[in-house]
Amino acid sequence: MIVPVILAGGSGTRLWPLSRALYPKQLIDIYNEHTMLQNTLLRLENVDEMAAPVVVCNEAHRFMTAEQLLEIKIEPHSIILEPMGRNTAPAIALAAIKLLEKGEDPVMLVLPADHVIENLNHFHEKISQGNDFAEKGFLITFGIVPASPETGYGYIKKGQQINDLSYACKIECFVEKPDEKHARDYVLSNDYCWNSGMFMFKASAIIDQLAQHAPDMLALCRQVIESGTQDLDFLRLDRELFGKVASDSIDYAVMEKTDKGVMVSLDAGWNDLGSFDALWQTGDKDKDCNVLKGDILTQDVKDSYIHAESRLVAAVGLEKFVIVETGDAILVSPRDRVQDVKKIVLQLKAKKREESVTHRRVYRPWGNYETIDASLRYQVKRITVKPGAKLSLQKHYHRAEHWTVVSGTAMVTRDDQEIMLLENESTYISLGMVHRLENPGTIPLELIEVQSGSYLGEDDIVRFDDVYGRKEDKP
Repeated sequence: MIVPVILAGGSGTRLWPLSRALYPKQLIDIYNEHTMLQNTLLRLENVDEMAAPVVVCNEAHRFMTAEQLLEIKIEPHSIILEPMGRNTAPAIALAAIKLLEKGEDPVMLVLPADHVIENLNHFHEKISQGNDFAEKGFLITFGIVPASPETGYGYIKKGQQINDLSYACKIECFVEKPDEKHARDYVLSNDYCWNSGMFMFKASAIIDQLAQHAPDMLALCRQVIESGTQDLDFLRLDRELFGKVASDSIDYAVMEKTDKGVMVSLDAGWNDLGSFDALWQTGDKDKDCNVLKGDILTQDVKDSYIHAESRLVAAVGLEKFVIVETGDAILVSPRDRVQDVKKIVLQLKAKKREESVTHRRVYRPWGNYETIDASLRYQVKRITVKPGAKLSLQKHYHRAEHWTVVSGTAMVTRDDQEIMLLENESTYISLGMVHRLENPGTIPLELIEVQSGSYLGEDDIVRFDDVYGRKEDKP
């Protein structure tokens, strides 16, 4: 039995402004009609002995993750919620401990949730080859046959070939992201592969190696699992205890130290979509080699990536550029400088700008809201509530709200009163009033909310009841 372990906790800062802390690249549809997380799971269809997946994600992304699995009709083994990022070694340790609880010892296929793999037949063949080694107690990493001298990837140097198999070898060493000269040398030598971050091993095998090479981390991860609480498909972890776990990659913690490592080469059209240049490389191009998404006009533009979400974008006389427009931000960069986008995100974080955290449209378990206009003492939002969903029973200390239904039907609680609102009808929620909004209908409920008051932050909320288990300080 093979259990996919999907690592979905990244932040994707190099794809800002498309990717944000609360809505990262693995949860958006930047490659095709499915999100990156969904693509990762769908490409495992028709693989023999593939069991229900374990997904490890950030606690803040739990509802979007669960909903995206539901959309593609995949029921997870479990969804492990990390209170904060601790890199790949603890995430893999948690998944292995969880899988061993019932006395089974499956092979874990560890996959980051943000990769593209074009040749699925080749990928499935490599899974089968890796599984043969994993069943014998080896720790498999998939090395990507390099197509170019990339400086954005780590490399793995090939060791001795195993059993005269052209696709499998020992691991001589891992190499950090090189400069351009060393990257060219690595590719020309044919002795190196890109480090994909994909692995296969039996749950017991990785636990044994963690016990040898990272015993303190493993001991803490056992405590974290033991103290965790199950909530439907979610495994909630204790924040304080998990915060004590050392942050480390599985490469550093185990793979660079073990004598059980095997690299299986993979040449299947792989890309980690780690930058806008990667999106250009993998995208469908027009006659001028441009990748264009959205309402875009160009004149004398070549070899560029342009993405427009909310308005017309016009470009003139550009070559090898990236332009990305969202409702609240615009990025302009030469294609060969897009790795520096993360430095812009650092500036946004230093200034405590919301644009580093969330989009103008914010997703919630009940639906979403989008800020249309805002000033010092008022804010206007478009709210969409899914059929059958409802917001928490709550009140605000600093703001009043006026709701107008645009489409659908709203059931509104106002203190001890319940009222039904239809299209073009409205109600007023005064400051301090206990209230709730729900959609009893079969189509999405859309309404306009006008907030007014001295403070309009999302943390001005007191929850009395919530079907999604959110606390007062968690929107």
